[in-house]
Amino acid sequence: MAKKKRIRFRHKILDRKIGISPGTLFVSAEAHAPRYFLMSFNETTFKEQELATYAQLLQQVQEQPEANHWIDIRGYADLTMLELLKKDFGIHSLQMEDVINDYQRPKVDEFSNRLFLITRMLRWSTEQHTLEDVQLSIFSGTNYIITLQSDYDDCLDPLRERIRTGKGIIRQRPPMYMVYAIQDVVLDYYFPVIADIGNYVEQLEQNILDRPSKQTLRQVLELKNELVRLRRIVWPERDKMNDLLRLEADIIPDNLKVYFRDAYDHTIQLIDLIDSHKEMTTSLVELYMSTVSNRMNEIMKVLTIISSIFIPLSFIAGVYGMNFSRENPETGEVYPLSMPELYQPYGYPLLIFLMISLVGVQLYFFWRRGWFRSF
Repeated sequence: MAKKKRIRFRHKILDRKIGISPGTLFVSAEAHAPRYFLMSFNETTFKEQELATYAQLLQQVQEQPEANHWIDIRGYADLTMLELLKKDFGIHSLQMEDVINDYQRPKVDEFSNRLFLITRMLRWSTEQHTLEDVQLSIFSGTNYIITLQSDYDDCLDPLRERIRTGKGIIRQRPPMYMVYAIQDVVLDYYFPVIADIGNYVEQLEQNILDRPSKQTLRQVLELKNELVRLRRIVWPERDKMNDLLRLEADIIPDNLKVYFRDAYDHTIQLIDLIDSHKEMTTSLVELYMSTVSNRMNEIMKVLTIISSIFIPLSFIAGVYGMNFSRENPETGEVYPLSMPELYQPYGYPLLIFLMISLVGVQLYFFWRRGWFRSF
């Protein structure tokens, strides 16, 4: 699965046209048809609808100038709609190009006292143990927020429910507060993703201790790559929040910056957690090598004990297996230095008893030295 995701990412990079004019829009063949969602609200009113065409969406926005609007467009496969969106809301061509080339790093751009932000929504696949991320592009205006994404599903349903029920202060605040609210929900979803990764790290650690294998080592290395990728996402999120805090008060009022400062603190916490998990995965590699080495040492210890037992037995058997004759069959001469034990009536059982006794002495010696304690 991780390999397939890398291949898809490589295809996205290769799909980018080389040498074309900056701001030229083109959509991938894998892009979804656009769906148009609109939330219009203020302190006293609320209206939510899904519209069939972009023209109907624009008409609804223009007919309610007193309300704040959340324009939520999911899917890019309509160049005509994208060109109209640029024209009607004053979006720069380079910004729209960043929206369509949807593997951009998180960032914030200021243009004509409006903001363009890119953030990345995360999801952890507990089955494949891979990180899935989708780009979310945000445009702010005087009485509207535009969000664009390539997929139909996202993590913003808790925010939509708060707006529907009127909980909190979203309906009483300007659209810039909605920018913070979207960022806050996206960052909140990072924490359960990192918690799932932490559980997976513990699972890998237990697998290494119980039954280390090359498959487990490969999973650890793949997880390490996912953490590096996650860190490349969260670090720009921190920089983006820092840039938002530095904007002039006419763009983000000071009474709203306290909320963005809280989101900035969340990014710091996320980076600390990611670094901690990354160090743990490095330790898992060392643990794997140590565990494999220890198991090899245990195997060598068993082989050493077996060899130590059979070496003296093999020596005795070899000595008495030389078959030197005590008497010359041709002359009848008796050799006094030959093996007298060969002709003893109890020579064989005595030799077996000697060998068993020798094994017992060796085992007792090994036990006294503590060689059997780790078995």
